[in-house]
Amino acid sequence: MVLKTTNAAQINRTENWRVLLYGKPGQGKTSAVKNLKGKVLVIDLDGSGKVLAEHENIEVYKFDRTHPTEDMTHVLRELPEMVKDFDTVVFDNVTAFQLDWFVERGRTSKNGIRNEIQHYGDFTNYFLRIITAIYDLPINIYVTAWEVTRDLEMEDGTKITQFVPQIRDQVLNQLLGLTDVVGRIKVNQKTGGRGAILEGNDSVYAKNRIDDRIICKIEELFDFETSPKK
Repeated sequence: MVLKTTNAAQINRTENWRVLLYGKPGQGKTSAVKNLKGKVLVIDLDGSGKVLAEHENIEVYKFDRTHPTEDMTHVLRELPEMVKDFDTVVFDNVTAFQLDWFVERGRTSKNGIRNEIQHYGDFTNYFLRIITAIYDLPINIYVTAWEVTRDLEMEDGTKITQFVPQIRDQVLNQLLGLTDVVGRIKVNQKTGGRGAILEGNDSVYAKNRIDDRIICKIEELFDFETSPKK
């Protein structure tokens, strides 16, 4: 069987992009949806959809947070047909979904509250299947998450603290690896302006494999440069 290949010169960097923006609650991750072009479908995983009021190009699906597994199955079953009518699908926010999933699983434990060891392994496999199904959709995908810090030990033994999306470490690298642009939202305390860090360092996880920007205004997050990435 001959492998099917595509000449690299024909690859379109901005076709069906995947963008993840993370930061503290209330900093404007959901509001950034207003800057998306075309018709937008928002899967509202945490109830933040109210900030999108009065925008006619945006359709919001209010996710059932009390039955996250069942409703996510429903969403992923319906999306392949629905995406034909939209330009971008938004999953806002996956941190809330993760927390709700563990709450749901806790109800099935012996005491009805505390999660059991097998739940954590189950989530790893489950989340990877979910994100694969989402990223396989033939449409632009925008994902949001809260932020958290994690401790890293460098090769020389130095320990540093890094800002990353608040997703369990067991699935975080796979999620970030599959994503084209990962940005951390920051608010300028003097001006109130919001921006996204798009280039990572030892303290912040970020990446941009679509264009050459290393930082941008939130209003310009989805305005990808048309020039080739160097």
